[in-house]
Amino acid sequence: MFHYTVTSKRNMDQTIQSLEDRLTEEKFGVLWEFDIKEKLQSKDIDFDQDYIVLEVCNPKEASRVLKKNQLVGYFLPCKIVVYDDNGKIKIGLPKPSVMIDLVEDEELKDIALDIEKRLISAIDQSLQ
Repeated sequence: MFHYTVTSKRNMDQTIQSLEDRLTEEKFGVLWEFDIKEKLQSKDIDFDQDYIVLEVCNPKEASRVLKKNQLVGYFLPCKIVVYDDNGKIKIGLPKPSVMIDLVEDEELKDIALDIEKRLISAIDQSLQ
């Protein structure tokens, strides 16, 4: 499976705050919070689903992978989505280990797996 997705028992704002706190513990910062619902509605497009994309980054890890292969920049920073799925708040991300396979560089696989483990840990810890 290309993604990891879980369901939160909190509301949207509480879920995002808890997730951001856990990401900080894993040395990831939120570079940008993209509110898709707000953006589409500002363009007069009917879209009522809460859907937030968090672009997250660990600068040391980003530098390390980019020095090994610049193609990794095509999918940096990492994305974590928080969205309302029929009244249930979901958190998910595309797995870095799957994404790294696209650049066909086995040396980067271990780094991607470590990043994936840390991001999934932050997501899981945010649910508690």
